[in-house]
Amino acid sequence: MDSITDNSIVLAIIGIAVVLVLAIAIVIRRYKVAGPDEAFIITGRKGKSVVDPATGRMTVDSSGQRIVMGAGVFVLPFVQRLHVMSLASRRIPVAITGAVSAQGIKCSLEGVAIVKVGGTEDAIRAAAQRFLGQQQAIDQFTQEVLAGSLRAIVGRLTIDEIIKDRAAFASAVAEEAETSLTNQGLSLDTFQLQDIQAEGTYLADLGRPEAARVAQEAAIAEARARQAAEQERLLAEENIAIANRQLALRQAEIQAEIDAAAAQAAAAGPLAQAA
Repeated sequence: MDSITDNSIVLAIIGIAVVLVLAIAIVIRRYKVAGPDEAFIITGRKGKSVVDPATGRMTVDSSGQRIVMGAGVFVLPFVQRLHVMSLASRRIPVAITGAVSAQGIKCSLEGVAIVKVGGTEDAIRAAAQRFLGQQQAIDQFTQEVLAGSLRAIVGRLTIDEIIKDRAAFASAVAEEAETSLTNQGLSLDTFQLQDIQAEGTYLADLGRPEAARVAQEAAIAEARARQAAEQERLLAEENIAIANRQLALRQAEIQAEIDAAAAQAAAAGPLAQAA
């Protein structure tokens, strides 16, 4: 009888241990930690009922969605579901062709945008409603929005204005696209214009006056340099001639002194004999 009781106790202890192990395994498996570049969206709770004071219509808000960023969360099994939204930056190329400028000249532009899902709960909820199941669609959506913004800004500017102030042009494009991207929970970090091509030889013709001016200034500078070099050469030759003349005069003076001394020496002998 005692052995049967002991076996029952052992089995009970083993059963409790198994249950504890299973519980710990479930806790470990259902506890998730969000990385620095991702957000967790936990669904499963019912949102709060909200009454529109204007119409009296009752709706359910999005409070049933719990947003977790940079922290851990336990997801209840069978009750809650976890979704992951990437917050990493995306480098998205943008290109358009046949955009008409304010001058009526068609041009093609290429740029690059850095876009990511916004870092606020409202932005993450908005992005999740549109892109959670197809996050790769963010690239295509951003390209479409920025392409439309590029065409709109190009139509208000001349090719000269775009080329001379690319930073202002990129800023105008970003401002034009900001509302459309923000409404979808996206944030545009930067946009840079990389290249612009105009139809025909417009860009080449645009640079010809400047190239001619630079060539003219170079020719003038070269002529002035040659003139200055010639003046320096003549001045150097003149200084050499003056130095040679001074040397010749000095040599003549020395020779005259030598001749005078020799004459005095020649006359000294007869004078001494006469004396």
